[in-house]
Amino acid sequence: MRQDQIQNRLRACGIDCDALLAERLEAYMALLAEWNARMDLTAVTEEDETLDRHFVDSLMALTVPGMIPAKGTAVDVGTGAGFPGLPLAMALPDVSFTLLDSLQKRVDFLGAVGEKTGLTNVTLIHARAEDAARRLELRERFDRAVARAVAPLPALCEYLLPFVRVGGEALCWKGPGLQEELAQGRRAAHLLGGSAGEAVQVQIPDRDWQHRILPVRKVQTTPKQYPRRAGMAAKAPLG
Repeated sequence: MRQDQIQNRLRACGIDCDALLAERLEAYMALLAEWNARMDLTAVTEEDETLDRHFVDSLMALTVPGMIPAKGTAVDVGTGAGFPGLPLAMALPDVSFTLLDSLQKRVDFLGAVGEKTGLTNVTLIHARAEDAARRLELRERFDRAVARAVAPLPALCEYLLPFVRVGGEALCWKGPGLQEELAQGRRAAHLLGGSAGEAVQVQIPDRDWQHRILPVRKVQTTPKQYPRRAGMAAKAPLG
């Protein structure tokens, strides 16, 4: 896909896109297609849908004033092929992003994208969320923790909130299933020192996808027993 096509689509969605961002996203898309041919990074292969489902969806947070500050720190937990953290890092050069994933091959892919595009505001970590959140240099250090298509909300709160400083926010990209998860998710957030706000709809033009971002404010320190050992958040969700 050409840079001008990317730029026009993002602008049509209300996202500022200069020439450098379009150039980086073009290179990212090309590498995603290349690496996806030999490893499972995404089931979506058609260019227009890839742009909207992964890149535009990640960047829609920028259309909500104040959702992600222009300066600060952020961690993308379970980043996979880099969404939403890597497109956001490309659009927000003054935000220091840490991308965390449990599979080394995905981290290798993200490293290739960073090298190709010249990103200097991204750190890559190969680790499970539950283990990384117990590291002193990562625990409660970030202004924002983000995740997209990772887990149901109760488990997601346990993955994200231990990384967020008091006063920061976890941002949860969710689909139409959010309503079913919300009550238990709110209770889980409370146990972890958070307070779930109101979901913000981020509607991509010409798509009937029901995508929302739920902010969870960190109001007090996460108790030391969380997160629990690897796998427990999914097997026995809080709330």
